[in-house]
Amino acid sequence: MNDADVSKQIQQMVRFIRQEAEEKANEISVSAEEEFNIEKLQLVEAEKKKIRQEYERKDKQVQVRKKIEYSMQLNASRIKVLQGQDDLVNAMKEAASKELLNVSSGHNYKRLLNDLIVQSLLRLKEPSMLLRCRKDDLHSVESVLDSAKNEYAQKTNVHSPEVVVDQIYLPPAPSHHDAHARSW
Repeated sequence: MNDADVSKQIQQMVRFIRQEAEEKANEISVSAEEEFNIEKLQLVEAEKKKIRQEYERKDKQVQVRKKIEYSMQLNASRIKVLQGQDDLVNAMKEAASKELLNVSSGHNYKRLLNDLIVQSLLRLKEPSMLLRCRKDDLHSVESVLDSAKNEYAQKTNVHSPEVVVDQIYLPPAPSHHDAHARSW
């Protein structure tokens, strides 16, 4: 073999080695690119998952805050309604207390006393009864006592009961100044 053939054969071997090296370099480059893309995709997906979880956590916090706020508003409105009801009941109680102060001075008071005595006789259904009243009402009670006994006798078809007015009196009515005070 001469120098030209040897040189040609060496050139051919160099080209072959270069081509093999370039192919191997391309394979390594493609493989590295694929690995890079896979790694990048995994990192992106992991970060997306973290972001979703964070978003869900914050969304839950917002929902909890909304529920708490709604509950607080609902409770506040309930308290407002209850306060309004309480105010109304207190106003009605006050009006009734003031009205009760004037019951004994009204023109129907004797009729009320008569009805109360008849009602108590009907409840007790006893042949004799001890009646206790306020000292202020003694005259009014004595004036309606016979009428009440007769009404009881008519309703029950029995003899008129014996009713004795007790000498121990109930406490007097509260004054106009302090309608809620106990007077005993």
